[in-house]
Amino acid sequence: MAQVLEFKLPDLGEGLTEAEIVRWLVEVGDVVAIDQPVVEVETAKAMVEVPCPYGGVVTARFGEEGTELPVGAPLLTVAVGAPEGSSGSREDSGSGAESSGGSGNVLVGYGTGAPAARRRRIRPGRLDRSVTEAPASGAPVVKAPVLEAPVVEVLVADASVSEGPVPVVSPLVRRLARQHDIDLRRLAGSGPDGLILRADVDRAIRTAEETATATARAAQSPVQAQAPAAAPNGVAAAVDAERIPLRGVRGAVADKLSRSRTEIPDATCWVDADATELMAVRAAMNAATGPSAGPKVSVLALLARICTAALARFPELNSTVDTEAREIVRLSGVHLGFAAQTERGLVVPVVRDAHTRNAESIGAEIARLTELARTGKLSPAQLTGGTFTLNNYGVFGVDGSTPIINHPEAAMLGVGRIMPKPWVYQGELAVRQVVQLSLTFDHRVCDGGTAGGFLRYVADCVEQPAVLLRTL
Repeated sequence: MAQVLEFKLPDLGEGLTEAEIVRWLVEVGDVVAIDQPVVEVETAKAMVEVPCPYGGVVTARFGEEGTELPVGAPLLTVAVGAPEGSSGSREDSGSGAESSGGSGNVLVGYGTGAPAARRRRIRPGRLDRSVTEAPASGAPVVKAPVLEAPVVEVLVADASVSEGPVPVVSPLVRRLARQHDIDLRRLAGSGPDGLILRADVDRAIRTAEETATATARAAQSPVQAQAPAAAPNGVAAAVDAERIPLRGVRGAVADKLSRSRTEIPDATCWVDADATELMAVRAAMNAATGPSAGPKVSVLALLARICTAALARFPELNSTVDTEAREIVRLSGVHLGFAAQTERGLVVPVVRDAHTRNAESIGAEIARLTELARTGKLSPAQLTGGTFTLNNYGVFGVDGSTPIINHPEAAMLGVGRIMPKPWVYQGELAVRQVVQLSLTFDHRVCDGGTAGGFLRYVADCVEQPAVLLRTL
């Protein structure tokens, strides 16, 4: 007799509590091997392929692509053992069985040696005509609401749902419901045992907005219908405005930037620098042949090496602030983050121990991390732990900016585009390659003199690369 084992979304590390299903890598009925990736999920920090610790036949999947699941929620069930036992009913596929052992090679915080918890999927009561039973893969599917029906009829299962405790685990789900005046007791959860997920609340919010919009259109005259309608949170918005959830990478960026602006009293200083000599040195490096030749060195790699030299002179900017202890924590090593724009949004990969690397080594690591960022394969560990960030927004064709510090760091150097400009050189007007450098710093860790000294040293190295020879 086959055992049906339930595989839950494991702890993905870095304090992450939920993940969104991006793509299923297996179908119900597929045979999977131990440690075979079965689903690709997106967290607030990275895309991760989740391996299954069991080998057998997939009997059920929980959640469609785009569904957000909390850590510990069931992902799928696998029939392990005799083939004749692999065709159990839907109720059997949702029940746990004691594990005969697993690979143990799942992600952080998830062990496979302990018995799987026994679980029974409880089907909600008969819903009204706007709710249909889900297919074998999982959650109930809410159809488009009927205009004449109240919103409550779209959301409520039966009267018994409103009694007893609300089946919600995530505090984020509760907060989202409160913000949009959604009564959780009137929702039929699509998670295991009727657990209410964020996707259920998002669906309820959309349903309420669509119904309110349709009712307003029907009640108003054609002229009045063109006026903007008030959004549920009181913000004026057009009737046909698109609402995009802040989640995944976009949500993580929003939270981090908001926290930076709220907690860090930042200030910005900037300077124009003549980068003609730096560009000539780079061209000479890359044109070298014979035993001295090596991989091509990028401008970003040279600027990163200049930053590590500057931080050695001004270590105040390689620090963080412990607000609870009211202490400045000065860090011994430089883990250099660099901003990279990808299809999934802005990410900041980190070059570990950049202070121990030369320009060639830094450039090779930047190239490696950039490729991982483009393919969405950066791990959470490669996106965290930075102590200083270099932001080359010149690739977007802009000259200057006022960077927002990457919390909890203390500073960020921004680099604009390098372009020909008129410049006074050796007492005469000439056309030179000019770049604008911007430094945003946490005013709690240093004063303007330190920040100005750091930026001036960086500009001097850009204008006279030979200055760097003193620290090599």
